[in-house]
Order: sequence, then structure tokens, then C-alpha cells
Amino acid sequence: MTIAANQVPPLENGDCLNRDQFERRYQATSNLKKAELIEGIVYVSPAALRFRSHAQPHSNLIGWLWSYKIATPVVELGIEPTVRLDLDNEPQPDGVLLIPHSAGGQSSLSDDDYIEGAPELVAEIAASSAAIDLHLKKNIYRRNGVKEYIVWQIFDNKLDWFCLQQGEYVPIASNVDGVVKSLAFPGLWLAVESLLKGEMQQVLALLQQGLNSAEHQEFVRKLNPDL
Repeated sequence: MTIAANQVPPLENGDCLNRDQFERRYQATSNLKKAELIEGIVYVSPAALRFRSHAQPHSNLIGWLWSYKIATPVVELGIEPTVRLDLDNEPQPDGVLLIPHSAGGQSSLSDDDYIEGAPELVAEIAASSAAIDLHLKKNIYRRNGVKEYIVWQIFDNKLDWFCLQQGEYVPIASNVDGVVKSLAFPGLWLAVESLLKGEMQQVLALLQQGLNSAEHQEFVRKLNPDL
């Protein structure tokens, strides 16, 4: 195919680009559902998504995060947002939870409405993308200062929740009841086994306990001093 001198080439899997080139080609490529720039390499996701290995767990994960967001004024939730991390990395994670820069958070919205900087929490559903999510993406999120990173490995029926400590990701251990508690977002509690089994009533019941906790109430007061 011959491309005219003034025509922007289409975005293709495996392209080696910087962020400006990536965005220009992304915007010029029609019928493209999702593409990410990871360490200067373009990864184009398939247009079709399977139900049990992505769509359903994605909705359950977002439902849990959304329930936290609506109970925590100021905190923002995004589903598959474009995140400008650095000049070689512009991922589109399955979910992000962030504190706006105006409220002391570490990311902000650009004039053209993209996230710039590292959200406090990033979550990924890892099916066929498990190797990328657990290695390349994990490294770029760590390097750019994402405080917490959740990876749900669908085929292994496993969820890892990492916390950034002294520049490295350390797994957040569950307590004796199998509950993992966020350090960046007080009150964000997860019954991991219940989520893996799709038992969302139990997941949300446990989350409600976190939302009723003293640490969550203090977090809300800190974010909203005028309340």
C-alpha cells in the first residue's frame, strides 16, 4: 500500500513509536478499539473480547471500585482511560482509581482530557496479556510511581495486589480472613476468594465494612475538609 506524503500511517501492532507519533496514528486509525504504547512498542488489542475471560471479571472488578468511588467523594474512577506516563509509555489500563491533583493526588487531566502522570491505583485483567501485565507493564507502573497495582490472572484464577515501597512492588498480604486492604485508599477492602468465585454480594458486603471503618471516614475528611 502506498501512503501519500501528507497521510498519517495507520497504527499497527509492533510499531516502534514515541508518544506523539503513537497518538497521531491512533487518532487517524478508524475502528480501533484499544491500543497501548509500552516501552515504545505498540500493542493493539483484538476488537472481540470473550465474556468469562475478560468482560465479566472486568465488570465485577469495576463494580467493586465504583462502589468505593461513590462512597469516597473526590476520588475518581476511570475505565480503560489513556494514561500518559512518559514519552515511551501510554497504556490504557482496565481500571484506574485516582485522587485529583487539586486534592493532593499525583496525576492530572491534560487540556485534551487525558490522564497525565501516575494514578494512585491501576488494575488490569490479565488473560492472554498476562506476560505483558506482569512484566512490562508492572515495570513501567513501578518506575512511574503508581502506588498500587492489581493484576487479576484469569486463567490461573489468581489476583496479585502490589504496593510500591522504596521503589519496588511488594505484594500486599491478605489477613487471616483472606482480606486484602489498600494502603493508598483506606477502606478499600477486598475479599479475594469471593471475587475470584464471582460472589459479588460477599465482595460488596466486605467492602461496606471497609467503608464504615474509622480509617475510611478519616480519609474522606482529609480529602474533603469542608464537609
